[in-house]
Amino acid sequence: MTQPDARKKTTPKTLIVIGDRVLIKLDEEEKRTEVGLYLPDTVRDKDDVQAGTIVKTGPGTPLMDPLAVTEEPWDPHAVSVRYMPMQARVGDYTLFLRKAAVEIQYEGENYLLAPQSALLVLIRGEQPVEELQ
Repeated sequence: MTQPDARKKTTPKTLIVIGDRVLIKLDEEEKRTEVGLYLPDTVRDKDDVQAGTIVKTGPGTPLMDPLAVTEEPWDPHAVSVRYMPMQARVGDYTLFLRKAAVEIQYEGENYLLAPQSALLVLIRGEQPVEELQ
């Protein structure tokens, strides 16, 4: 029996966000957001609404192409999937409902994963921001 080589190269991992979800880096100082929005103590105490920056988005809501329906729906080449585009973009600042978000940790950083329907407001800058890899 051979020992596995501990020096094997690992392939870089890519975080893929599925469907209509967004990956949010939580704004640590939430009393007043970086874009000037003020969150009152009543909202902050309940943690119903939180703020953060979107670092990655999914492709959108999957929609089946009605023209692609054939007599053999099990044929994998017969069905094409299209997506309803997301309103949220990488770099947008958002206020969102905390109850709908799931906390995850990726490469030592804490993020929240939320569906687009949980986003209340998007604040968009003028310059695009690079996605998280």
